[in-house]
Amino acid sequence: MIAHRSPAKPRPGDRIAVVSPGAGLPGLFPMPYELGLRRLKEEFGLEAVEYPTTRRMGSSPQERAADLHAAFADPDIAAVFASIGGDDEITVLPYLDRDLLRAHPKPFFGYSDNTNLLAFLWNLGITGYHGGSVMVELGRPGAMHPLTLESLKAALLGSGPYELTAAAESGDVNRPWQDPATFASEPRLSPAGGWTWHRPDRVVEGTSWGGNLEILGWLLMADREIRPVEEYRGCVLFLETSEEMPSAAEVYRTLRNMGERGLLRQFPALLMGRAKSWSFEHPLDPEAGARYRDEQREAVLRALREYAPETMAVFDVDLGHTDPQLVVPYGGTVRVDGPARRITVTY
Repeated sequence: MIAHRSPAKPRPGDRIAVVSPGAGLPGLFPMPYELGLRRLKEEFGLEAVEYPTTRRMGSSPQERAADLHAAFADPDIAAVFASIGGDDEITVLPYLDRDLLRAHPKPFFGYSDNTNLLAFLWNLGITGYHGGSVMVELGRPGAMHPLTLESLKAALLGSGPYELTAAAESGDVNRPWQDPATFASEPRLSPAGGWTWHRPDRVVEGTSWGGNLEILGWLLMADREIRPVEEYRGCVLFLETSEEMPSAAEVYRTLRNMGERGLLRQFPALLMGRAKSWSFEHPLDPEAGARYRDEQREAVLRALREYAPETMAVFDVDLGHTDPQLVVPYGGTVRVDGPARRITVTY
C-alpha cells in the first residue's frame, strides 16, 4: 500500500498555476475562464499564473507535460489547477518526470480527464483533489454555488476533516459559453432527492481512489497507472460519469471488467457521483434524465452484486460533473458512516 502525503496548502496572496493538461479550451471559451480567474483572486485571494499551453488548443503531449513540470518545479507556485478537462491526457503521462513531481509535491485540483494526472500523483504518494476546475466550478454563471465554494475553500486553503453535505437542489443543464447572456444569471436547479445508500450497515474508513469512470476504463485498457489489485484493498472507491453520458450497459461492462480483474472487490465502500443526464448532444428532458440516472444506478448495483456483494455504496453524491460539486481528496482519507448516513473527507 502506498503511503500518501498531503502537500502544503496555499495561503491568500500566493501564486497558483493554471494549466490545461487535457485541452486548451480557455482559448476557445474565454468568458468562463476569465470569470474563473477573477474568482480565484476575489474569493480565494490567489494570483493565477498561466503557461504556454493554458489557452492553446492542439498542444502536443510533450508541451503540456513541460507546463506541468514548470508549474510543479517552481518554488513560487503553491498549488496547481486544471482549467478544464479534455479527452487525451492519457497521452501526456509517458512524458511526465516522476522524480520531478515526487520532489515537488503540490496540491493539484482537477477532475474528468484530469483523473489521469490524479492517478499518476496517487502512485507517487501525493494526495490530489478531485474537483474545482477554473472554467466550470469557478466560472459558473452568476455566482459560485455555496456548497461548491465552501468545499473548495476547505480543500484549497484548509486541512482536516470536512463533512460532505447532500445538495437539496442540483443541475446539469448547460448554456452556451460563447453567449454573454449565459453569464447574466445562475443556472437553474431542481430538487435533488438526497443520497441513496446500499448496505449501510457499517463504518468504512480508507484512502480514496477512483475518479471519472470513462477515464479509469481507458487507463485499465492501456494498463497505465493501475497498481496490482491488492494494493487497493481497503480503499474507498469513488466514481462519476461525464457529459458523454455512457450508457448503463457501458457502465456495467466497465465495472464488470474491473470485477473480472479482481479490482472491484478490493473496495469496501463506493461513492457514486450523481450522473450527469444532459448534454448538448443528448438534451434529455427531466423524465428521461431521471430514467437515465436510475438505469445507471441499477447497472452499478448489478456489478456490485456480481463482483463485490459486501461493498457498501452511496449514490448521487455531488462529486462529479453536476452542480453543485463537492471536492473529494484523491489519496486522502474518506470515512463512510453507514448507520449515521454521513460521509467525511480529510482535506
